[in-house]
Amino acid sequence: MINTIEQDYQRFRQIVRGKIRGDLRRFLTRGDLIGKEGQRYVSIPVYDIDIPTFRYGNNSGGVGLGEGEEGEAVGKQGGGEAEGRHLTEVEVTLEELADIMAEELKLPRIKPRGEHRITTMRDRYSGIRPVGPASLRHFKRTYREALKRQLSMGIYDPENPVIVPVKDDLRFRSWTEVRKPQSNAVIVYMMDVSGSMGDEQKEMVRLEAFWIDAWLRRNYEGIESRYIVHDVRAAEVDRKTFFSVREDGGTRISSALECCKDLLGAHYDPGDWNIYLFHFSDGDNSSDSDNRQCVKLLEESLLPICNMFGYCQVASAYGSGSFHNVLAEAFPGGAPDEAGPRLVLSKVNSRDEIYESLRTFFKAGR
Repeated sequence: MINTIEQDYQRFRQIVRGKIRGDLRRFLTRGDLIGKEGQRYVSIPVYDIDIPTFRYGNNSGGVGLGEGEEGEAVGKQGGGEAEGRHLTEVEVTLEELADIMAEELKLPRIKPRGEHRITTMRDRYSGIRPVGPASLRHFKRTYREALKRQLSMGIYDPENPVIVPVKDDLRFRSWTEVRKPQSNAVIVYMMDVSGSMGDEQKEMVRLEAFWIDAWLRRNYEGIESRYIVHDVRAAEVDRKTFFSVREDGGTRISSALECCKDLLGAHYDPGDWNIYLFHFSDGDNSSDSDNRQCVKLLEESLLPICNMFGYCQVASAYGSGSFHNVLAEAFPGGAPDEAGPRLVLSKVNSRDEIYESLRTFFKAGR
C-alpha cells in the first residue's frame, strides 16, 4: 500500500513539474509568487489538475429544492455555461523550482572557482546500534531481528505471521560527525535608484533578483546576499530598502562599484568565496568621465576577483541606455577567461524578457 501511495505521489509531482515548466515564462513574471515564498517552499497556483474526490447521491431533483417556479432566474445574473478551470495550490521547494528553471532554460550546473577552505560539520549516518532515540529507530532492521529471534525460538507461525519486537530486537541508526568542504557564494546586488528608475523598473529588478537567488542557492551550500543602492552616492542597505527606496537627482554608477569594492575587501576573501555581482540600471550615467572610472574599477578591481559581473539594463522612458554600449565597447567578448565571459550584459525591456535575461546570465555555467 505504501509503495502504491508513493508511486501515485511521484506521478502527481511529475504532473506538477510538467505544468510549471509549461507555464514557466508566466511564473517568471509573477510578482505575487515572491510574496508566497516561505522558508524553503513557494506556493504556486497550477491550473487543470483534477484532484479525485467522492461525490455522493444523485442530482435528479435539480439545482435547488426550495421555493420557485421552473425557469425562474436565481439572482440578478444567469450562470455561465463555459466549463471552469480547476486551480490547485501546490507547494514546491525552491530547489525544485530552480531545477525546473534550469531544465527549461538549459542551464549547466555552476562549477565553483578558487580554493574553498571553509568547512562545516555534518552528521553522517554510518551504522546500526542497539540503543538510540526513537526518532532514529531503523524499522526494517528491527523487524529482521525480531523475525530471527522468533525463528530461532521456534515460535514463528507461517499461518499467522505476526512479528512483535521486544526491547532486545530494537535497532537504531548511528551517526558520526564529518567535516564537509562548503562552497560559499556572495551575491552583491547594485541598483540605480535615481528618479528615472520607476516602480515598474524596480519590479522587474525584484523579479530577476528572486530567480538569480534561487538558481545560485541551488548551486552553493552557503549564500549571502548584500544590497547597494545609488544615485550620485552609494550605500549598503537591507533587502526591503533595496526594493522600495526611490531618490531624485543624478546618477553616478562608479559610486556603486566603489562601495562594492570596499564591501568585498572588508568581508569576502576571493580565495574563500565565489563572488557574483549584479548591477541594475536604466543605463543613464552622469558623464563620460564617470563611464571611464567605471571601466577602470571593473578592469582593475572587480572582474579579476568575481565569478561573474552581470549588468542588466532595464528600459525606462527617462534613461538614455548608453551604459550598456560603454561596457560592450570596453570589454569585447565580456572580458573572457578560461571559463568564459566574466562580464555578461543583458537588456530587459519588459517582464517577458526576464526569461531570456536569466538564460544570458547563466548559460556559461559560471
